Amino acid sequence: MSQEKIALLSDASRAEIDVWIAKYPAAQKQSAVMAALRIAQDQNGGWLTQDLIDAVAAYLEMSPIAAYEVASFYSMYELSPVGQHKICVCTNISCMLRGSDEVVAHLQNRLGIKLGETSADGRFTLKEVECLGACVNAPMFQIASQYHENLTPEKIDAILDTLD
Repeated sequence: MSQEKIALLSDASRAEIDVWIAKYPAAQKQSAVMAALRIAQDQNGGWLTQDLIDAVAAYLEMSPIAAYEVASFYSMYELSPVGQHKICVCTNISCMLRGSDEVVAHLQNRLGIKLGETSADGRFTLKEVECLGACVNAPMFQIASQYHENLTPEKIDAILDTLD
């Protein structure tokens, strides 16, 4: 293990990763990679640096490229800075059929940014994502760990008005 790289993970992050590692057989600690990347991302204000991905790989005793493959494949990981509030809008088929294009248009108009952009003040990042598994209450988006469903322009405005 590269102790220098691992030191990039805070003590609290390593302790939380250890909880996940304990869920898998000892020889399979790399199975905790998704949780470990999320924990490292949370530690870093919502995004992963290459050094943090390398630290996770070192801590889990796996190749850095294997950790990077996971971080670059899944939409919940960010490889560049994001706004204080990352709004993940589902545009998959159920949400699309129930009006996600209107949700996106309203958010873009209200926030003054397009999908994949962050507002100039750093408050909001607008991200298009695949299915978030809330199809029954489409259209929907996620902010932090909170799902917001059955969205209308009025409901969107009320949600945005509550964010600091």
